[in-house]
Amino acid sequence: MTKASRIRVIHLLLLGVLVLAATSWAQERPPISAQIAKTYGLDSFSQIEQIRYTFNIPERNLSRTSVWEPKTDQVSYEGKDKAGNPVKLTYRRSQLSSQAAVVKDEIDPAFINDQYWLLFPFHLIWDSSAKVEDTGMHKLPLGKGSARRVVVTYPPAGGYSPGDTWELFVGPDNRIREWTWHQGGSPQPTGVWSWEDYKKAGPLLLSLNHIGKWMDGKPLRVFFTDVAIKLVGEGSTWVKAQ
Repeated sequence: MTKASRIRVIHLLLLGVLVLAATSWAQERPPISAQIAKTYGLDSFSQIEQIRYTFNIPERNLSRTSVWEPKTDQVSYEGKDKAGNPVKLTYRRSQLSSQAAVVKDEIDPAFINDQYWLLFPFHLIWDSSAKVEDTGMHKLPLGKGSARRVVVTYPPAGGYSPGDTWELFVGPDNRIREWTWHQGGSPQPTGVWSWEDYKKAGPLLLSLNHIGKWMDGKPLRVFFTDVAIKLVGEGSTWVKAQ
């Protein structure tokens, strides 16, 4: 798999059951899992009707927009297909098997990738199949100093990119400062990125800028624009990240 395609795929792990009580699996995880997720707004996630964001990678001239409705798992997507043709469509992930090939093979993997970059802290609780380990203090891979290293490992089978491992480097405020990606559980990191430009969108805390590199030294930046949420019962009002 090329580096360009790697960034598109992270995991498909039962996103239809995302909005469950945070206590469902909390007892099976180290306490840091819930501490991180709650810092980012997990306890208020049930208030979210829609979340909108544009995912950008300047090195690839890539920009695509999704509107996700967590309660129905409906996705409205706008971007381009592999051939560079504009794509604008809406689908429900519960009906993915009946969708066109471009949705199953390109659009949904892209949506999952982008959603994980924005909302990964919640997956520490949402993803029941992932293993989470608190390994104590470690040196930051990019910056100076140390942080608490939390390792998230996905099963070796299933999903868009099985076996992946993420190392989260977490500050005393339970905010992620940096993370590394080990594709397929590789011993050496595939890439490393910062977590910065923190903003609030309603009750959610989000990191909108990730500056980093592949381990061969080539830079890669992932950032989000036009991030906003709609709250339950607030009609058409968008609350922008600020």
